[in-house]
This record gives sequence, C-alpha cells and structure tokens, in this order.
Amino acid sequence: MSFVYDAGVLIAADRNVRAVWADHAARLQLGLVPMTTAPVVAQVSRSGRQAQLRRLLRGCDVVAFSPVHAHRVGALLGAARTSDIVDAHVVVVAGECRAAVLTTDHEDLVRLSEKLPSPVRILTI
Repeated sequence: MSFVYDAGVLIAADRNVRAVWADHAARLQLGLVPMTTAPVVAQVSRSGRQAQLRRLLRGCDVVAFSPVHAHRVGALLGAARTSDIVDAHVVVVAGECRAAVLTTDHEDLVRLSEKLPSPVRILTI
C-alpha cells in the first residue's frame, strides 16, 4: 500500500518522534516510498536548520501542485464546502495514487475524502 504524509507526520519527524521514524524506516525497507506534497512541505518548512525534516524528505517522493491538481483541488473544496488547499491536495494525490493518508488531522481529511468518487483511507498517527 502507498502512503501520503500530511503535515503532522513531517512535524513529528522534525521533532524526532521515534515511532514516526520507525514506521518510515519500515516502509522504506519494504520498498514503499511514501509521498507528500509540495504544499505540505511549504506548510512545515521554516528554516534550513530542520535537519530531521530534510532527512525524512530524502526518503519521500514530493508531488508538485500542478495546474491539473489546482482544478481538482478547487472542485473538491467546493464539494466539501471547506477551504484548506493543502489538505485537499493531499487527498487528491492519495486518490490518484490509491494511497492511504497518514495524518494528525483525521476529521478534516475524512470530510474531503468522502467527496471523492472512491474515498481514500485516512489513518491517524
């Protein structure tokens, strides 16, 4: 199974939460390269001194916010009647890749996921 990391996972890794690092290492050992999105990286990146964040990102695929995604994200936000572009992009990417989302923001992401033609799994770390 593929995974998309939301901001909470990146923040936990940056804070050196051992369980997050253990789960990430296990995924990589199984050949499962997790994804995150460029807007998520922008949301949590605050300085060049975030060594743990950059270390985690070296083991992830970072998905760009493309023009195609912009339209899909906008449509999803309209359907869910919400406004968090970063969360919606995470859900759109997960839907495209048939991936589960790992997050600390379960309720908001479930609300978005329920508006997809095929909802994605939202897992809380």
